[in-house]
Amino acid sequence: MKAGIVGLPNVGKSTLFNCLSNAKAQSANFPFCTIEPNIGVVNVPDSRLVKLEELVNPERVLPATVDIVDIAGLVKGASKGEGLGNQFLGNIRETDAIIHVLRCFDNDNIVHVDGNINPIRDKETIDIELQLKDLESLDKKLEKVRKTARTGNKDAQKEQEVLEKVKKGLEAAISVRAIELTAKEREEFVTPLQFITDKPVLYVCNVDEKSAVNGNDYVAKVKDAVKNENAEVIVLAVGTEADITELESYEERQLFLEDLGLQEAGSAVLIRAAYKLLNLQTYFTAGVKEVRAWTINIGDSAPQAAGVIHSDFEKGFIRAEVIAYDDYVKYGSEAKVKEAGKMRVEGKEYIVKDGDVMHFRFNV
Repeated sequence: MKAGIVGLPNVGKSTLFNCLSNAKAQSANFPFCTIEPNIGVVNVPDSRLVKLEELVNPERVLPATVDIVDIAGLVKGASKGEGLGNQFLGNIRETDAIIHVLRCFDNDNIVHVDGNINPIRDKETIDIELQLKDLESLDKKLEKVRKTARTGNKDAQKEQEVLEKVKKGLEAAISVRAIELTAKEREEFVTPLQFITDKPVLYVCNVDEKSAVNGNDYVAKVKDAVKNENAEVIVLAVGTEADITELESYEERQLFLEDLGLQEAGSAVLIRAAYKLLNLQTYFTAGVKEVRAWTINIGDSAPQAAGVIHSDFEKGFIRAEVIAYDDYVKYGSEAKVKEAGKMRVEGKEYIVKDGDVMHFRFNV
């Protein structure tokens, strides 16, 4: 599962990517790695992992990770191949969620591609290019569906009705994710078409240092503009975050944050938000060899969660021994949780909860 960072040129995308890619910003303990130049495997900051490490004292600790993709800056006309348009649209189509960076700061030394600062216009520039590309895909699909519908095929007629509604929305500059559809219509006819503007989105307002805590007028305008999109807006002073990542020790970084009035690095908040945006959650395994956070989809069953460790665990799943994270912390060890009767045995139907500490029994 990958989240792609998008935005116009010079809004702070690559600086943000570099901040996220530098694990020092999020954690005192964990390493960072790169798959290829524009994809970073970023650790998900999680205080629960730190607490489990304290209680278990394992040989090693492995956090959950999320893939972040730095996508080339988009320009007007990208849907027609302008600039790096085709590459941009190809890259964004391969991601599962969008982190949209908007410039919300004034700085005469950093040129804006359109000459002045206006995050709403910038957002609309990208939205329109993505909507035009979706419209192109939709028209091709509709042509086929209309032909089938004319033969009297009831399923095709229903599909045509839904797709016509999507077309009308896109032509009115409404992204697919914001078009009013029933859950059934979306699941049957829209999701399979993988529209770019149907991907979940998170807006990052890149502000100056003095606006890092409370935002500014630009941020207020962005929040107002996206209020109907069911999207989260995060305020981040990307340049300041870059300075924080340069500091060597965890203690220095914390002092810097306290001086700014922040409890933790904004990049840590962003990574957790991206994780949630991708519909991901975490369960833990905890033993003296290793304490580890495992990434699963929200709604996964116990066998599916076991399969993340190894496919044999899912195939031969017998049962899962489950401890709620809060109970593990309250009693201090697995043995004491068992004594208190708080360890549960769950079968194949169990839906894993975020933070469960699990041990699987399987037979292959």
